[in-house]
Amino acid sequence: MIDIKPLRDGSDPVSVARALHAASQELGFIYIKGHGIPVAVIETARTSAFQFFRNTAELKATVGISAKHRGWLGHGTARMQDGAKTDLKESFIWGYQDENGMTPDDHDLRGPNQWPDFMPGMQGPAMDYFRHAHAVAHHLMRGFALALELPSDFFLRTASRPLSRASYVYYPAQPADLGEDQFGVGPHTDFGVLTVLCQDAIGGLQVQDVSGEWIHAPPIEHTLIVNVADLLARWTDGVYKSTPHRVVNTSGRERLSLVLAFDPDPQTVIDAREVFGPAHPASQEPITCGDYLVWRFSKAFSYRNT
Repeated sequence: MIDIKPLRDGSDPVSVARALHAASQELGFIYIKGHGIPVAVIETARTSAFQFFRNTAELKATVGISAKHRGWLGHGTARMQDGAKTDLKESFIWGYQDENGMTPDDHDLRGPNQWPDFMPGMQGPAMDYFRHAHAVAHHLMRGFALALELPSDFFLRTASRPLSRASYVYYPAQPADLGEDQFGVGPHTDFGVLTVLCQDAIGGLQVQDVSGEWIHAPPIEHTLIVNVADLLARWTDGVYKSTPHRVVNTSGRERLSLVLAFDPDPQTVIDAREVFGPAHPASQEPITCGDYLVWRFSKAFSYRNT
């Protein structure tokens, strides 16, 4: 558990940076408090999300997933590992908009957001949550930069038109007779740079520890969970860990997560030599954020191959 308020308000950013650095070298999953997102913003978004998912599939399909990965993804459209069963979850996905409500349309994973006509009040709470959670991600990325003895804006130098996405993720109650190889979302590592997760009170998130055992990451009131994703692990040449995790919802109740996946502009080059110096023997070649995400999305989401 790390209180990031001293990082946010500038009163003691170095101590928070050191704590983030230490935690990210172990499991890469961190509870944070002092994040600054008002409870009302979270609850309003959560209420709106439940209202959306409780509508009929026919209505939700009016904002079915676009080629730019915006809108509703129904059950059976995501598979986190080759050969695994498809996930039980549903998602509603949106991304960055400018102050005029416009979204850049210049990349395979960035285009207009889709908002349902049958829920005219959905856009406001969703974008409000996006802005707050994105601000948290920015604070954290500054903390990671300080921890690595880099300029505080190192990871944000090209993040003015980010590929970041937010999603409401809905998990139905999971019947036991579906078997132990059925998951709300199957074992996976997150694709991008950093994930900011707001759980509800239901639970079900499990993280794989260094010995390969699955451990529970239970909800803790007024906290978020932050986890290092694949591109930050690549950027730091494995110093920060992107750890497998999954969701098993055996509560008998529906579960909802609010997720922010932070990614910079698509042309951002992910290169460990920029972090550790040109002489560093990086284990992977440089790749742009945009190219990496397109490759990973094509493997995980069936609609991208139809």
